[in-house]
Amino acid sequence: MKEATGELNMTVVTVVAIAAVAAFFYAFVWPSIKVNILNSTKCSATTDCRCTGKTCKCTYLDENNTPQEITCPNNNDTKK
Repeated sequence: MKEATGELNMTVVTVVAIAAVAAFFYAFVWPSIKVNILNSTKCSATTDCRCTGKTCKCTYLDENNTPQEITCPNNNDTKK
């Protein structure tokens, strides 16, 4: 009986640890990944970019065709 209780306790500890890691990922890591994916998608669909240095100010048309100004990296400013 003691062995079964010990195994149950380890199972509970494992499940709680996995839940804690998943909650941390969902609360802190996933939002920044999501923002980076959205910004990358917007930057690939921009028009009228004005680049200075490593950044560009570009116009992005959202789903309602409303223009928004966003900042994108200057991909043409790569070093060879």
